[in-house]
Amino acid sequence: MKPFAYALAAGLAVAQLATSALAADITGAGATFPFPVYSKWAEAYRKESGNGLNYQSIGSGGGIKQIQAKTVDFGATDAPLKPAQLEKDGLVQFPTVMGGVVTVVNIPGLEPGKLKLTGEIVADIYAGKIQKWSDPKIAKLNEGLKLPEANITPIYRSDASGTTNIFTTYLSGVSEGWKKEFGAATTISWPVGQGGKGNEGVTATVKQVPNAIGYVESAYAKQNKLAYALIQNKAGKFPQPDDKAFQAAAASADWKSTPGFGIALTNQAGDDAWPITAATFILVHKDPADAAKTGEVLKFFDWAYKNGDKLATELDYVPLPDNVVGLIHEEWKSIKKDGKPVFATN
Repeated sequence: MKPFAYALAAGLAVAQLATSALAADITGAGATFPFPVYSKWAEAYRKESGNGLNYQSIGSGGGIKQIQAKTVDFGATDAPLKPAQLEKDGLVQFPTVMGGVVTVVNIPGLEPGKLKLTGEIVADIYAGKIQKWSDPKIAKLNEGLKLPEANITPIYRSDASGTTNIFTTYLSGVSEGWKKEFGAATTISWPVGQGGKGNEGVTATVKQVPNAIGYVESAYAKQNKLAYALIQNKAGKFPQPDDKAFQAAAASADWKSTPGFGIALTNQAGDDAWPITAATFILVHKDPADAAKTGEVLKFFDWAYKNGDKLATELDYVPLPDNVVGLIHEEWKSIKKDGKPVFATN
């Protein structure tokens, strides 16, 4: 991982992105999950084209609300909208990259990737059923690893969050107790712990609170040098949370199965698959008020599909396969103004 400017606080990074895009042609808001790669793409795109992007990393819930209200040119969400909602709001949805959610911990002296957890253990921690790092279930899975006799502080997203939706979708798939009591959603009534706003807020809180555990997009864990736990996958293995594992989770995905590409990539089969993998999505209006602005949005993401793979993989995101990009270009043909497509693929 190259030590880009991400060592800076995310708020400063957002400010820098906005400042560098004073002449921004397009504005977007939403998911914090893809913020690192969107900001890198925006920086490179501006250098190459002279066109800017002002992206507000405010959470998926905020991004959905802003595109519904037509206050931004595009919204961004990690929790894909269902086909009926897309139809109701007149929106087109498409994925940009894939990535993984990791559990990060602040246990003094613990190195990244040394702690092993199962999905059921993580669910029990967030449900308040496992309260100490010395719990026998954790100890049995980590023989030889010295863990403290300390209370665990679960850290969660306080805002409406696609990352929370991904995380709780996974927990609901591996824990019947979690599924019945809490389920999967962008917001949850957490029984224990404390909240942080955005991936940035969870990252900062985990760093500040000894013996905390949190869930963040993998790039945030790497950029902030947080210790992360290995999570047992469906095959019983403990893969590293990297682009190989995220790609393995998406290898057999059927992107055509759901309108809006809203497929689930959690708990996929395969020895190498990271169990908490997901795509992140863009929302634009199917009949935009400003065809030129929406055309610029599609032009930016078209550039990213063609030129942004290296920047994405450096941050441990997984670029979309070429066949999926082809499906997205087909979907873009439905975005029209006065009967004419706002973007022409070449």
